[in-house]
Amino acid sequence: MEIIERFHSFHGRAKKRRAAIESFKAKINARRRWSDKFADLLTTKFGTVTFLVVNAIWFTLWIVWNAGSNAFDPFPYGLLTMVVSLEAIFLAIIVLISQNRQTFVAELREEIDLKINTITEEELTKTMRMLSLLLEKQGIKVSDDDELTNMLRPLSSEEIQKRIEEELE
Repeated sequence: MEIIERFHSFHGRAKKRRAAIESFKAKINARRRWSDKFADLLTTKFGTVTFLVVNAIWFTLWIVWNAGSNAFDPFPYGLLTMVVSLEAIFLAIIVLISQNRQTFVAELREEIDLKINTITEEELTKTMRMLSLLLEKQGIKVSDDDELTNMLRPLSSEEIQKRIEEELE
């Protein structure tokens, strides 16, 4: 009976963890400033084939109109060049704003992944220890298994970080 209760308890905690992770992006999106929401909206709208086609049509019409005798922006189309340059500047800034926010969300997710992976490693090590004890109680000697002995040692985040830093130097 106790095993079943523990399973249901574990299953409930796992569901809560999944729900927290799944709602993470929604929570972050809900906390966006109006400027971030606006930049994301513009990035979504401007990053389409429709926007590309509208621009191509607009530039073509501009050039055709100004190729005639009623040209308000004759060749080499200085006004068009300025408009296109300003559009490019604003689009680049809008995309950078959205990318910065997405990078922030990605970094938070990486931090969550690291914490979950650390917890998982600890739980797996504990599970292996418990299984080893059960095997030994059944008379199966596991202490001679070097691989298992190595796996039962807890990982040190600091040691891993130090090794990575040494490899990067």
